[in-house]
Amino acid sequence: MKIKPLGDRVVIKMVEAEETTKSGIILTAAAQEKPQVAEVVAVGPGGIVDGKEVKMELKVGDKVLMSKYSGTQVKLDGEEYTILSQSDILATVE
Repeated sequence: MKIKPLGDRVVIKMVEAEETTKSGIILTAAAQEKPQVAEVVAVGPGGIVDGKEVKMELKVGDKVLMSKYSGTQVKLDGEEYTILSQSDILATVE
């Protein structure tokens, strides 16, 4: 199955959290922070949203930073995705 977002929505997949620190210390699952970096999987067409023209600035494959508790989590074919508005994306990561 494929997810096709509507309007200004973006589908992202979270990037796995680091299991070790830069100095080599292994972190337990409880000590790991919830990742805020995600990869864009699908992008909606944009268009008119709430009476305003929305131009999509993201593309598939972009790495982005998002708010910790934004979006809606969905599970499809065993994979977890988050669907959120483009406005909930804080920045791109290069």
